[in-house]
Amino acid sequence: MNTDPRTVVTDYVAAVARGDADAIRDAFTEDVVWSYPGDLPLSGEWRGRTAVVEDFLGSVGGIFEPGTAVEVALVGTPIAEGDRVVAEWTSRGTTVHGRRYDNRCLGVFTVRDGRIAAVREYTDTRHVAETLFPNGG
Repeated sequence: MNTDPRTVVTDYVAAVARGDADAIRDAFTEDVVWSYPGDLPLSGEWRGRTAVVEDFLGSVGGIFEPGTAVEVALVGTPIAEGDRVVAEWTSRGTTVHGRRYDNRCLGVFTVRDGRIAAVREYTDTRHVAETLFPNGG
């Protein structure tokens, strides 16, 4: 297992892009905390690997049109300092409401012992609300 924080984060985003559920789960510590902004159904702190992978990340799949893939692409990891890495990525797809989701996201990742221990995500929550939750969630 690679323990370089930048590599851990880029490998995680690559796993998301290819839909590798095992690699996604393995990327996180048992006690991971993911913080998502705003007042959306996804907003708040998600604590623990199961909550992050199944309840938070897993719930997103049901928001997109069945049979289509959400396209995730890493824009870059412009800052890596110690155990913290800043990553920017894009997410695109068609929602179950027929809307086109196209958003840029930024996350501050903290890596511990080769796994992601924390993520603080920043994104356009207005776009998320209008495309993913047009009826309020």
